[in-house]
Amino acid sequence: MFDQPTPSDVSKQNQHEVSDGPDLELLLSDEWNRPLRKRLLDLLRDTISPEKLPPLRLTSQPVDVGMLAGDILSLPWYRTVFTNIGDVISPETLPPLRLESRPVDVGELIGDQMSHMWWTSLLRSLADAAAPERLPALQLTSTPVDDPSFTAGTLQFPRWSSVISTPKVFLPDKPKPAYAPALARAAAPPPKPDPAEVEFVHALEADLKRDLRRSVFRQRLWVSLAALELLTLIYTSFWWK
Repeated sequence: MFDQPTPSDVSKQNQHEVSDGPDLELLLSDEWNRPLRKRLLDLLRDTISPEKLPPLRLTSQPVDVGMLAGDILSLPWYRTVFTNIGDVISPETLPPLRLESRPVDVGELIGDQMSHMWWTSLLRSLADAAAPERLPALQLTSTPVDDPSFTAGTLQFPRWSSVISTPKVFLPDKPKPAYAPALARAAAPPPKPDPAEVEFVHALEADLKRDLRRSVFRQRLWVSLAALELLTLIYTSFWWK
């Protein structure tokens, strides 16, 4: 009979297997099981005399990204107005731009060309006609064709009529339709409006006019009260003693 392993041997084997790899702790730390009074004391001690840690050593280079979008949106409206005015009066002097790519000369942009006056394009056309720009020789990577029809200077194609082998058939033209003047038709009389619909439109128009009169009266009343209050404030601030 084979000897069966005891529980102690199994636990030792498991401990040996776990110790070979990195320790993986799936349980909560012991701090969660501490009493409440000890945790309060620890928090009080950290508040009064916090632990002094060594200075943080950064291995990356910080990048100034300016103000975050959330901070910009949280500013009041007058701060943005003053910032825009300050940027217009005294713009920020930025360091020179460092480009890592190789610049390519694409000539003048289309927007800049459209912004010029008409006589500049006229002068440029005359200058190109009088003294055109000398460009470097064109470098071709293709090889010439040895076809004699190309080298002779003219390229001739056969006519389509000489290629067709069937006899030619000319069909007669279709007869043109006779022109018949169209008779003018009498316009159909407009339909009579429904009396109920007409009455509804008149009632709606009367309600609208009444609402407009009331709104104009309220507007005049409030403007008169505001003007009277303004005159009273001016009188009391200068002549009231």
